[in-house]
Amino acid sequence: MKQRVHGVIRGVVQGVGFRPFVYRLARELRLTGWVNNASQGVFVDVEGDPTVIAAFLRRLRHEHPPRAFIQSFEYAFLDPSGATEFVIRPSDPSGEKTALVMPDIALCDDCLRELFNPQDRRYRYPFINCTNCGPRFSIITALPYDRPHTTMRGFAMCPACQQEYDDPANRRFHAQPNACPVCGPRVALWDAEGHVTGTDEMALSLAVAALHEGKTVAVKGIGGFHLMVAASDADAVSRLRARKHREEKPLALMFPTLQTVRAVCSVDGPEEQMLTAPEAPIVLLRRLPAAQTTASVAENVAPHNPYLGVMLPYTPLHHMLLRDADRPLVATSGNLSDEPICTDEQEALHRLSGIADLFLVHNRPIVRHIDDSIVRISNGRLTTLRRARGYAPLPLRLPGTVPDLLAVGAHLKNTVAISRGRDLLVSQHLGDLETREAYEAFRTETTQMQTLFEAHPVAVVSDSHPDYLSSAYARSRQERNIPVQHHVAHVAACMVENEIRDPFLGVAWDGTGLGDDGTIWGGEFFLVRDKRFKRVAHLRTFPLPGGDQAVREPRRSALGLLYALAGADAFAWQNIIPLQAFTGSEQTTLHRMLARGINSPVTSSAGRLFDAVSALLGLRQRSSFEGQAAMELEWAADGAGTDVYPVTVTPSGTGPDGRGLPFVIDWEAMIRALIKEQQAGEPAAVIATRFHRTLAGSIVTVAQHIGCERVALTGGCFQNALLVRYTVDALTGAGFRPYLHQRIPPNDGGIAPGQIAAAAYMGLL
Repeated sequence: MKQRVHGVIRGVVQGVGFRPFVYRLARELRLTGWVNNASQGVFVDVEGDPTVIAAFLRRLRHEHPPRAFIQSFEYAFLDPSGATEFVIRPSDPSGEKTALVMPDIALCDDCLRELFNPQDRRYRYPFINCTNCGPRFSIITALPYDRPHTTMRGFAMCPACQQEYDDPANRRFHAQPNACPVCGPRVALWDAEGHVTGTDEMALSLAVAALHEGKTVAVKGIGGFHLMVAASDADAVSRLRARKHREEKPLALMFPTLQTVRAVCSVDGPEEQMLTAPEAPIVLLRRLPAAQTTASVAENVAPHNPYLGVMLPYTPLHHMLLRDADRPLVATSGNLSDEPICTDEQEALHRLSGIADLFLVHNRPIVRHIDDSIVRISNGRLTTLRRARGYAPLPLRLPGTVPDLLAVGAHLKNTVAISRGRDLLVSQHLGDLETREAYEAFRTETTQMQTLFEAHPVAVVSDSHPDYLSSAYARSRQERNIPVQHHVAHVAACMVENEIRDPFLGVAWDGTGLGDDGTIWGGEFFLVRDKRFKRVAHLRTFPLPGGDQAVREPRRSALGLLYALAGADAFAWQNIIPLQAFTGSEQTTLHRMLARGINSPVTSSAGRLFDAVSALLGLRQRSSFEGQAAMELEWAADGAGTDVYPVTVTPSGTGPDGRGLPFVIDWEAMIRALIKEQQAGEPAAVIATRFHRTLAGSIVTVAQHIGCERVALTGGCFQNALLVRYTVDALTGAGFRPYLHQRIPPNDGGIAPGQIAAAAYMGLL
C-alpha cells in the first residue's frame, strides 16, 4: 500500500541546489510527487512504498547539499494523490515570508575549472556561477529566491543558459545569476572621468597594467568596490593611504593562491580551512620573519603589525585579475574612512574621485553593500571580528518564539537584527555611524531587512545610550522603544549564540558603554539568573580627562589612571612616559579638568585600562584607529613566564537598601608594580605578558566568588587572542566552563542580536 508525505523544509534551502537534490533523490528511489520553492521554504509532496519513503526522509536530512541547512522539516501523512511522476513545480510566492536567505558564496572548484578552460563556453567569463556558488544576499530583492526577485532580472538568458537553468540534472538548474558572455553582465574599465577605455578582456588587461604601474584601481566586486594597488609597491600604498585618509590602520590583502600566502605568512590547519572555505573571509595571519619570506609585501600595508589580513579571490573577476597580475594586491574597502563602501559605479565615480585612478566596473546591480568578513583563529577556534559577506544574514536560533522585533545595534561597528519566530536574523556589518553617508546606509539596510523578510516589528530595541544615532532612530519610530544596556546586550549575544542556560556569569569587557549609574562601563560582570542581568563585579573606576578624546589618546587614559592612584601628586611623578607626552600647558589644563571633574567622566573600562598600560610602557600615546594601543600591547607580550601582578577583589560595601554592592577588581597594586618594573628597565614584553595573565586571573577570582560554573566572555577586549588564551586556560584549570563568540563578533557587531536576546530573556516584550 502506498504512503504519501507532505511537508515543508525550513532553513537555508533556497539558492543552494536543494530542489534538484530532492528531485534526483526522489527519482532515484522511484517515488512520485513534487517539490517547489515557497516563501516559507521548500515544500515536498512524495508518495510510494512506506519503506522507501522512510529511506527518502532519512537521506533528505543526511545527504542534502553542503551549503544547505535544515532548520526544521514538518510533515504529515496524507492519502495518496495518484501522482505518476516526480516533478519540480513553479515557485509559490504567497504566504508568510519565513525562508532564509543564503549569503554570497565564493566561486566553487567546478566553476573555477571552467573559468580557465579554453574549451569551455564560459572561458574567462567574470560572472560564471552555479547553484553551489555566486551572489545571493547581495542581489536578492524579495522572497522566494527566484530570478525575477534578483538584480539579474534584467538579463534574459540565451537558449543555452535557459536549457541549463531548466534541467534538474544540471548543476545550474535554477541558479538565479546564471549567465554567459552571450547574455550576461559585462565588465568595462573607466578612467577618472568615467570614459570607457576598454571592455571585457581589454578592460582586464589595462587594469592589470595600471596596477603594475603603481596606480589605484577601484574594482566592483560582489558586494561593493575594493580599492586595489600592488601590495609590494610601498609608494602606491602610501598614496592610497593619503587619498583614503587611512593613516596606519591595516589594509587587507588578496593573494592569487594559497601557495603565495604561505610565502609571506604562517598558515596552520584551521587558518587554511578558513581561507579556502566557501565564506572566503579575510583571515588574520602572522607574518613570517623577513628572512623566511619569498615574496614582498610593503611594510606600510600594516605598519608595526605582526599580522596581515589575508583573503583569496572569491569571485571569477578576482580570480582573473589576481592570476593576470601574478602578485598580491591590497584590496581595501572602496570608501573614505567612516563611510560605507560604494556599490554603484556612478556613485563610486563621485565618492572615490581623487582616490582611484581607474574604475573596473560591471553592469550587474548590487542591492546592498556587503564588506568582506574578518576572522581570526583564537585558542584554536574561530572568532569572527566582522560578520558580513559569506555569513550574513544566516540566523541564530532563539530559545523560544518571540514577536517580530527590530534591534538597531550600537554606534560603532553597527549591525541591525530582526526576529521572526525563533529566527534571529543579523544584517551584514554596516560600520560606524559617524557620517551622514553611514547613517543613511544604516537606515536603508534597516528598511531592506524588514522588507525582505516581511517583518512587522511590534517594538524596536536599542542601546540605552540616548545620544547614539541608532537610539535616536529607534525613538523616532512609531513602535514601542525598548532600551537595553550596552554590556547586557554583549552578554546576551554570547548567551544566545552558545545556547547557554542560566545561571551563568557574563564577563563584558570593552571600550565604553553607558552604565545604568550614568558612568562609563566597560569592565563588567553580570550574574544571569531569574530573568535578570545583575551587575556583580567591575573593574575599579578612574577618570578619563577629555572624555571621548581619551579613546584617541591613550596617554589621557594613563593620566586618569595615575590621578586615581595619587591625585594631584601624580603630576609630580618622575620618568612617567605618558606625562612626558604632554606639554606643560597641557598638564596645567588637564590638572584643572581632573581636579574640578570637568569633562572627565568616570569609567570602569577594561579597554581604557589596556590603553593606559600601553601608554605607560611607551608603546602608544596617540592612536590613529580604534583599539590600536591595546593591539600593540598584545603584540608586545612574549608569552614567557607565569608571573602575575597583585590585584585585590573585594566587595565595595553595602548600599542604602542593605544589599551588597558589586565586587571591585582593584588594579592599584598591579599598576604600581608595573610602573616600578618599567622604570627599572624590565622589558615591555615581560610586563605586557604579566598584565594579560593578571587580568585573566582576576576573572577567575570573580568567578570563584560568584560560584557559577558557566562563564561567558564577550566584548571587544576578547578579540585579543592572548587574553582569550590565558583566560580560557585559567578558567578551565579552575573547573569553570568558558564560552566564547564564534559566529557573532565579540565587539559591537554583536550588540544588535544581543539586544533582542536580552529583551526576550528579561520578558520586556
